[in-house]
Amino acid sequence: MPTKRKSKGAYMISAVAEMYEIHPQTLRLYEREGLLKPSRTEGNTRLYTDEDLERLEFILNLARDLGVNIAGIAIILQMRERMEAMNQQMQDFVQYVRTEMISRMQHAAEPGAAMVPLRRPVIVPSDKRK
Repeated sequence: MPTKRKSKGAYMISAVAEMYEIHPQTLRLYEREGLLKPSRTEGNTRLYTDEDLERLEFILNLARDLGVNIAGIAIILQMRERMEAMNQQMQDFVQYVRTEMISRMQHAAEPGAAMVPLRRPVIVPSDKRK
C-alpha cells in the first residue's frame, strides 16, 4: 500500500481516518484491541505519529488485501515484534563475536602468542620405528 503521508508530525484521528478512508471507530477498535497505541494530548485527544501510521498501513494491508481478522493481525504483529527482537539479538551477538575475534587476532600477532592460550608446552612425539 503506498504511503499517503505528506509530512512528519502527529495526526488527529479525523485526519488519519480521512487519509486511509476508514471510519474513526475502526481506529478506536484497533486501539482497544492493542493493535495501535497512539499518544494522547493533555486534553486526551489521540495523536498518531508517522510510526503509528506505518503500523496502521501494515494492519490495513493485512485486513484489506489479505483478509486477516483482528485476532490474526494481533498474532502477526506479535510475531513480527519477536522476530525484530531476535534479529537485534543476533546482530548484537555477531558484533560481539567480531569484536572478540579481532581482539584475539591482535593478541595472537604478538610474539609468542597463540589464538588459543596453551597451559603447558605441547610435545609432539616423533615417529621412531625400529
